[in-house]
Order: sequence, then C-alpha cells, then structure tokens
Amino acid sequence: MRITDQPGATLGAIVEDFDHTTASDADVEALKQAVYTKKIAVLKNQDLTPQAFLELGKRLGRPETYYEPMYQHPEVPEVFVSSNVPENGKQIGVPKTGKFWHADYQFMPDPFGITLIYPQVIPEKNRGTYFIDMGPAYKRLPEELKKEIENTYCTHSVRKYFKIRPHDVYRPISEIIEEVERKTPAVRQPTTFTHPMTGETVLYISEGFTVGIEDAEAKAIDEELLKRLFEATGQYDDSFEHPNIHLQSFEKGDLLVWDNRSLIHRARHTTTPEPTVSYRVTAHDERKLHDGIATA
Repeated sequence: MRITDQPGATLGAIVEDFDHTTASDADVEALKQAVYTKKIAVLKNQDLTPQAFLELGKRLGRPETYYEPMYQHPEVPEVFVSSNVPENGKQIGVPKTGKFWHADYQFMPDPFGITLIYPQVIPEKNRGTYFIDMGPAYKRLPEELKKEIENTYCTHSVRKYFKIRPHDVYRPISEIIEEVERKTPAVRQPTTFTHPMTGETVLYISEGFTVGIEDAEAKAIDEELLKRLFEATGQYDDSFEHPNIHLQSFEKGDLLVWDNRSLIHRARHTTTPEPTVSYRVTAHDERKLHDGIATA
C-alpha cells in the first residue's frame, strides 16, 4: 500500500495498492489515519461486489444500515444506493440524493465517523462531490463570530430534505410530517466540538440539517446567527468558488473514504442529469462523534 498527498489540493490522499482482503491491521490503521488527517482518502483501482464493499467497511469500523429501506441495496442492505438508473425496469435506491450541504446522519443521535462512497456509473461531465472541511472553516471565522457561538448548541433535523417514499403517495402531508418528527426527532449537538482523533475544533453545522441554535440553557438564539455562519463557511455560495469549497473528482475504480466528523458535502447535480449510480457504506470507528456523546 502506498499513500501520497493528493496533488494540487489542500486536502485528500491517494491510496494505491490497497486490498482489504490482504491488508494488515497496520495497513488499515494507516488508512484510517490518512482519513483523519487528510480528510479524504481515494482508494484507486477498486473492483468490488456490493458484499465485498461492505467487507471493506467492516475493516474500518462497524457499518450502520440506513434507517429507510428504499435506500438499501436489495441484496446487501447495509449498502446505501444513490441511483437514477433503473435496473430491469425497477428503481433501485433513490435518485438525486444529497443536493444540499450536510454531514451524513447529522440528524441522528449517534452519527458515525467514516463514510465510504464507491461510484458505479460515473457522469462524463458533472463528476465529483463538493466538500467543506469544517475544521479550517472554523479557524477562518472572524473572532467576534467565534465568541458568539461559544457554549452554544445546534439542533439538527431531516425535516427540510426528507424524501417522500413510494408508500407516502396519497397520504396527507401533515401525517408524513408527524411521522418524520416522531421517528427522527431533532437532535442537539454542541456547535463546535473537539475531534477525538485529531484534537481539532470542528464547527458542526450544515445548511441541510441544522435548523436552530440555542444557548447553554436551551434558549433559542436568532436564526440570523446561523445564516451568518452558513455565509462565512461558504454554504450559501452557489458558484462554489468560496475558498473553503473543495471539488473532489473521481474516476472508474476510485473509492472515496472520508472523515464524516470534519467534512460536510454536497452532491454535484445539474438541471440536465447524466446517468449516475453510487454505493455508500457508513461506519462507526472506535470513538463516538465527539466525547460529549455518551457511550452506550
């Protein structure tokens, strides 16, 4: 296995000659350290079945199955499928996922540390995923804004971007909303936390899932503060030219592993979509998202 810095980028590592079936524990640990320190690891020349992809995820941690069945691979439910390409006339997975800034499972009580994405059908033109590293993004905030968010907490919810499921057709929207709030109630996390693997301060907000901010006594703070944070970190920049934004490209055989604690991401969709299919596995590593989350 060989790990090198991604050329021409401030984050990312290229990983060559990695085979999860023969990799030593030291190799796996080195890969994980690259993920924590470089934030994205691009594993080259991978050729994996869905089951083998899941086995790779198991080498990195404890995979978690997505809670909504319509996203699950029909043979390997732990594999999340994003696809706009029907198979034998049947929709597999969900199209147009992730068209907003978010961290995976940010709306759940116990988010995982590692995300793995394995592109299957790759667009010719609109290729890649946008990322913002929320560690450096926090460092770049004006000092007065950092002071304003000291000892604050944010609430996160899936309500803004919850996708209607096939069985929701003809159901009253109020009934669907009630189910969403009951099954996935908003969760409260510190606005910033210390990354347990690197010691870095991470700003834990996203335009897609963060719906409120409050002080230590749970008193709501004007949402203008959140808007200023979204603006400062680049999440309102539809040109994607903000210096915090990194476009990660990929090619056939690439498999991306990234730090779900530090990074928020957004899929690169356009008004004229191309065929695209990707698989995702998400895994809990040895530590919770941050040390403020109690261990079960």
